[in-house]
Amino acid sequence: MSIRSKKLSALIAPAVVIVILDQISKYLVRTNTDLHRVDLIEGWLAFNFTKNPGMALGMDWLSTPTISVIAILATIGIFTYIYVTLERANFAYLICMGLILGGALGNITDRIFMGIVGGYGGVLDGHVVDFIHFNLTIGDWAVFPYIFNVADIAISTSIIILLLFHKVIMPIEPEETDAADTEEVMPPEVQVHEEEKSTGNERVVSEE
Repeated sequence: MSIRSKKLSALIAPAVVIVILDQISKYLVRTNTDLHRVDLIEGWLAFNFTKNPGMALGMDWLSTPTISVIAILATIGIFTYIYVTLERANFAYLICMGLILGGALGNITDRIFMGIVGGYGGVLDGHVVDFIHFNLTIGDWAVFPYIFNVADIAISTSIIILLLFHKVIMPIEPEETDAADTEEVMPPEVQVHEEEKSTGNERVVSEE
């Protein structure tokens, strides 16, 4: 297997795994009413089934179809950038980006199909299925009041890793070389020969 094939595998494999885990977990929670509201670790972690028509963290500034189109275009843009920089990318970076792509594709799958599956809309009208709720509260303050899913975990974890270790993980940018540095250096014997020719020409001119 070539190095390029290995790099593509490092990108695609995590993406596929996340899409599968994300869609299976959403299906199980969505179709099993016993999992719609359940405490996993009382006071800390619960399943709280909900459908999010907006963006991450419940933001709904735009319509669902518009958000869906933006998400699809952004994912295509990310994949294009990764493919263009593939030669300079290392495996840690590609695995992280694979997790981000997998998370994006998991939520995009909901946006494309869940409107049809749920009977409340067509393609791009789907709401993203969320169910993981970190419900720890300190007094009356909710530590993290948002509900999320496996895809969100993959995206968030990868972004945190990229931010913390960006100097090691991010693709190496090609160094710009000075034109003076790229000039061909003549071997010493050629330089001497050229100097002798130049001196000889100067003598001829002087004699004339």
